[in-house]
Amino acid sequence: MPSLPDRTQLVVRVTPNARRSEFGGWSADEKGRPVLLVKLQAPPAEGKANAELIRFLSKALGCAKQEIVLLRGDTSRRKSLELPASALASLPAK
Repeated sequence: MPSLPDRTQLVVRVTPNARRSEFGGWSADEKGRPVLLVKLQAPPAEGKANAELIRFLSKALGCAKQEIVLLRGDTSRRKSLELPASALASLPAK
């Protein structure tokens, strides 16, 4: 599914069961591409961490939950998301 012009993809690495949901900074994958680190106050069971990730990002980035789509990584710590390109301005600095 190709991204629309006003949409972009973001790769995140989540850490579940944190004290609170918050950004944890940036890292890089094996090819040097940026990966956003996110700590989540939810267990990695029954989709709770995925739901918390979308809730947290929608609030932090100022967009609707329906605008954030989990593309890959349902059961993985590494997730690919599609979100509005305008939301990138609200991400923490690299």
